[in-house]
Amino acid sequence: MAEVLVYVDHVDGAVRKPTLELLTLARRIGEPVAVALGPGAENTAAALAEHGAVKVLAHDASEYTEYLVVPKVDALQAAYEQVSPAAVLVPSSAEGKEIAARLALRIGSGIITDAVDLEAGDEGPVATQSVFAASFTTKSRVSKGTPVITVKPNSAAVEAAPAAGTVEALSVTFSEKATGTKITGRTPRESTGRPELTEAAIVVSGGRGVGGAENFSLIETLADSLGAAVGASRAAVDAGWYPHTNQVGQTGKSVSPQLYIATGISGAIQHRAGMQTSKTIVAINKDAEAPIFDLVDYGVVGDLFEVVPQLTEQIKARKG
Repeated sequence: MAEVLVYVDHVDGAVRKPTLELLTLARRIGEPVAVALGPGAENTAAALAEHGAVKVLAHDASEYTEYLVVPKVDALQAAYEQVSPAAVLVPSSAEGKEIAARLALRIGSGIITDAVDLEAGDEGPVATQSVFAASFTTKSRVSKGTPVITVKPNSAAVEAAPAAGTVEALSVTFSEKATGTKITGRTPRESTGRPELTEAAIVVSGGRGVGGAENFSLIETLADSLGAAVGASRAAVDAGWYPHTNQVGQTGKSVSPQLYIATGISGAIQHRAGMQTSKTIVAINKDAEAPIFDLVDYGVVGDLFEVVPQLTEQIKARKG
């Protein structure tokens, strides 16, 4: 069976969930070979093997932490040349998409971004995408070279499938461009204790109907009762009610959780483009004609200031 390269997103050896989803998808089209780079790369082996990686190509060097992107592209290209894979899968983060695009250009291959599903095909892997602000679903395949595909988080359920996970050292020669952009400083992001927005299984978002920054505590309390991430519409972040890093939409972040709860959000196309691929959508809005109700699985027509506290109480009571 052909091998499939999977780029590993990890923090000091702790593998992030989107990578485990990639391993699940990779097994549909071949044998996953993981590429782990940077500090703690070898420590990823146990988790990767548990989820199907037959090999782990590991490499650590100061370049990965001191410079932007290019050293990782050099390493992934080295892995590609060593393995000659049937496909290369990369998590669809901002950095992941840049790495994938640079790699595809270097190896002369086609690229598919933001796939939400992956299946084997007679002429190579077939990727499903949600396009044109999630108005259409398309199936695509790369017609030239080795497919390079980025996959959105929460596109597949993580499935354990123990494999050898043999760790092999990856030989990497960095290009002259690897040191072109140096990282001069880092500021740790303040932790909220909530999941990362783009990776969360549950997202609770607030919009214009929340009425002000002081009322977002209602949204946060509901989110915390569910172990969810907090999102916001463009109207809410533009008004200064919530940080731009939490914006969900065409000009913000795209999310695809198992459950998406929209509170006080009308459902403009700009917002829908960022959350329409969510598995189950619930909306709370006092306007029965709000466009958001056109795509929900469950809708509540009511005042969020009455509905949300009651919902939060019920969730806490049933969990307790």
